Amino acid sequence: MPRGPRKLAIRFGATTLTQYGGVYLLHRFLSRIGFKGTVARHIRLVQRNNRYSVGEIFLALLYPMFLGLERLETTHLLRQNGVFQYLTGLRSYPDATTLRRFLLRVAPAGLPKVRALHDRFLHRMTVEPRPPTRLIFDVDSTVLVVYGTQEQARIGYNPIKRGRPSYHPLLCFEGQSKDFWHGELRPGDAHTASGTTDLLKACFAKIPAGVRLVIIRADKGFFDHALVEWLEAHRARFVIVARLTAPIKRKLGHLRYTSPSRGVEAAEFRYQPTRWPHPYRFVVIRRPQPEEPTAQLTLFKLGKYHYQVLVTNLPLQPLNLWRFYNDRAGIELLIKQLKGDYALGCIPTRHFFANETYFHLLLLAYNLVNWFKRLCLPPEFQNATLQTLRNKILLMPAQLRRVENRPSLALPASGPREAAWRYALHKIERLKP
Repeated sequence: MPRGPRKLAIRFGATTLTQYGGVYLLHRFLSRIGFKGTVARHIRLVQRNNRYSVGEIFLALLYPMFLGLERLETTHLLRQNGVFQYLTGLRSYPDATTLRRFLLRVAPAGLPKVRALHDRFLHRMTVEPRPPTRLIFDVDSTVLVVYGTQEQARIGYNPIKRGRPSYHPLLCFEGQSKDFWHGELRPGDAHTASGTTDLLKACFAKIPAGVRLVIIRADKGFFDHALVEWLEAHRARFVIVARLTAPIKRKLGHLRYTSPSRGVEAAEFRYQPTRWPHPYRFVVIRRPQPEEPTAQLTLFKLGKYHYQVLVTNLPLQPLNLWRFYNDRAGIELLIKQLKGDYALGCIPTRHFFANETYFHLLLLAYNLVNWFKRLCLPPEFQNATLQTLRNKILLMPAQLRRVENRPSLALPASGPREAAWRYALHKIERLKP
């Protein structure tokens, strides 16, 4: 078998190499949509250190999220990478202390400006490539366990680490585009549905013209009469998992079931829970116990069946309604990606408002990647996770050269990845600035 080289000269100090060659595509995308200029126009803060503009600090916080650098301290890798800085339009890269101080300075007075900036881009990108006529809002909460003395990290519902303090954010995503729509970072002892009406008010305020139908999907934590009344008042459709109270359980064994699909039986009834304004339509799906149930729905065993109950004002047939709700499972995957790929659970400071600013910047980073995929990448990347994008596009070895006195980026011949690059560059140039 051939041997590797036995004597190889080793040299350090090369300044024209980077492992982040793919960030140039993100830089071109952000430049095309005018990200840094929009930040400069709409977020003005008093700066102690004028070495970095607000737009540069924003980018310095977002790029580590894109590249998988989970902690602010690990950003020293970018400080030592001159080619990365050149490709992203940064004159230099701030240290972790500068980034953390910026978060503290922005919060809380500057946080509304950050959120308004995000909403401005959301409004613009929602109508690309074509305006929607229907929106599906998937609402959920999650637990972020903390291991320090962070402000407002409290002991509450925590199935991951029982008894540990945590945050309990509330999130809303659009079910078709997978865009993040609105969210709040809450103390760990907040109830699941606490603040849901305010969250949906903010979501509805962002709905673009031309949308004729809004549907809300939520699990049993949001089974609440006040929420349902608010949705009806705003002419919204909904499908929510019912909390299996004793009166509902008593009805399950006495309904007339049909079999619309093999292994699935369906029934429905009308019922007015206590404090609800009038009777509502409840749809019941039951399946034999040996079948593994989905984690998305509340399950109740009675005899030899699993029961799943939904309350709705949608006119769908029971089987179609059940399948439509099951598509909400996508929000669980999105939250899992936020925790794994974007490090949502890595809390950077002890101060709540600074952590809240970081929380919203991270969700902005998620949306920027989602828009980049939707508007710039080939169809095979539309459902790709951020980790897949890193492996196939962002983390590409590259060498910065000068050819005929012009900068040139040399990338490895990579077949499908090369085709994706050329496709993305073409799409970026065609975006409306």
